[in-house]
Amino acid sequence: MLQLRLDGQNELVDRFAAMPEGVRAALAAKADALAQSLYTTVVDANLSGGVLNMRSGALRSSIRAQVVQQDAKVDASIFSDGSVSHAAIQEYGGKTAAHEILPDKARIVAFLVGGKTAVARRVQHPGSAIPERSYLRSALDDQGGNILQTFQDAVFDLAQQLNGG
Repeated sequence: MLQLRLDGQNELVDRFAAMPEGVRAALAAKADALAQSLYTTVVDANLSGGVLNMRSGALRSSIRAQVVQQDAKVDASIFSDGSVSHAAIQEYGGKTAAHEILPDKARIVAFLVGGKTAVARRVQHPGSAIPERSYLRSALDDQGGNILQTFQDAVFDLAQQLNGG
């Protein structure tokens, strides 16, 4: 998670709370533009072959960007909406449990083993070790410097406006 910390942050937050709505809206718009850029990197690059190859598109379709402005605070989030069960294991890696695979539309399951087709009434899958394939955190790492610089510049500009300069 990228966190921005400033010396005199509490005083600055108090001053932002007192600033005109238009200035707060400009800061929220900047956060929204950065969130959209990050969203585009996740969806159009990382989940379209950059980190993961798209199969069904379900994970890609589950990604959301959200910017919430409340008082003097602006929160921007890029996340999977929870509709895809494999979102977290792809991001962080992990291990799936052993499980039985049964046919759902036929009497047998067909699969490839050593390049040859095999069939069975059921298959006992031993579980899988899924490596980390960060599509969210890697996008933040790639754009973190730009995000930090953009907010530093915005805070500097706003501080100058508040000081009348």
